[in-house]
Amino acid sequence: MTEIPILEFKNVDTYYGNIQVLYDINFKVSAGELVCLLGGNASGKSTTLKTILGVCKVKRGTVNLNGERIDTQATKKIIAKGVAIVPENRRIFPRMTVLENLELGAYLRTDKDQVKVDIEKIFDLFPRLKERINQAGITLSGGEQQMLAMGRALLSNPDILLMDEPSMGLSPLLVDQQFELIQKVNQQGTTIFMVEQNANMALSIADRGYVLQTGSIVLADTAQNLLRNELMQEAYLGGADICEVPE
Repeated sequence: MTEIPILEFKNVDTYYGNIQVLYDINFKVSAGELVCLLGGNASGKSTTLKTILGVCKVKRGTVNLNGERIDTQATKKIIAKGVAIVPENRRIFPRMTVLENLELGAYLRTDKDQVKVDIEKIFDLFPRLKERINQAGITLSGGEQQMLAMGRALLSNPDILLMDEPSMGLSPLLVDQQFELIQKVNQQGTTIFMVEQNANMALSIADRGYVLQTGSIVLADTAQNLLRNELMQEAYLGGADICEVPE
């Protein structure tokens, strides 16, 4: 019996108004995987996430979650079906405490006793957050805010965790730490789909990867094969953008 992917794009075209941004996108993410979507600025990465969340509408093709079509559904329904996102630049609630931010991640859950247990699990995963449990989010460092955004998303018990540019705005040392945490979260059983410009870091922890260029997938392979791919090495891993066309 063929395993049903957690997330699957089938021949997806996405538009902003009359302007097409994604062209015939096909990919899938299976349970337990960490899959990265790579590409330069304006390659279509953020549009892909918005398409998953129902913010951008599909004009052709389908987006499926656990075998169910979701591209015709409202964002709030898609979230309730098991999708969580760690957004670009964290976007925590700056005036709320660490604990209050985390509790918002479990807003749709009804198993409140288990939520308390899960919050303690988040503190085990991110001890720094427990040390700052009553501090306002705005007082945290960039790395700590990223931990808080991840913890908040995980408290919804998602079937798949979306991550939007987790390395953005962090120092090289903090980037290393964050990717170690992302890998740890995945190893504990969370399925992750991550969009990222830092190809070397993303591929170092991913199972598989896809590369977007001007709205089309131009490469798809295991992470290790992509790291060895000559096109990736020459046009992307070396630091050059593979896409200069504005979205």
